[in-house]
Amino acid sequence: MDVSVATGVLGAPKPSGGGWPVGVRKQPGLEELDGLLGRGYNYIMIDSPSDEHFMREALRQAQKAYAAGEVPIGAVVVRAGRIIARAYNQVELLKDATAHAEMLALTHAEAAVGDWRLTDCHLYVTKEPCPMCAGALVHVRMQRVIFGCADARAGAAGSVINLLQLPSLNHQCDITSGVLQNECSAILQDFFRKRRDQQNGAPAKSTIRKPENLS
Repeated sequence: MDVSVATGVLGAPKPSGGGWPVGVRKQPGLEELDGLLGRGYNYIMIDSPSDEHFMREALRQAQKAYAAGEVPIGAVVVRAGRIIARAYNQVELLKDATAHAEMLALTHAEAAVGDWRLTDCHLYVTKEPCPMCAGALVHVRMQRVIFGCADARAGAAGSVINLLQLPSLNHQCDITSGVLQNECSAILQDFFRKRRDQQNGAPAKSTIRKPENLS
């Protein structure tokens, strides 16, 4: 298990011989762990991976869409700190207007869970969900929705309408926005810039840089 940030401590004092407990690897920059262990604890509660970590996984999916000539939006579904579904836009590939990254990710997640209810799952998507996807997220009882860049024209998680938290519906999702916003926006801007250049007969030139940690 990778050690990220120590958020709490449980357990009994460590043996007098000292040393790091089994299963905890010391990493640079985690001085707080030294302090905790120094006070005699042998079990460290570690944070699960961050929102940025999972959004980078969604960006990897968006890169796949970009390479396939699809609008570069990617999504992942996380349950108990583990990715259970990955997907990217495949509207052109499948000739299906509903084949958005979120919709495909939900289908994969339902298969992984064995139920249509995803009440303990989080969805990470690089762009704010549209009304269709927002409606599906409410239907599957998604616990939390995290997106990168907003969609000022059709966003249904607060930009134009907030279907995810509509009081009249039987479920509302928690929302976190703006995670890796610049990276998520950049890949979309580059895609549509390239498309405009092709339509105008200009040589297509990509200006996008591969986001850090997406190797």
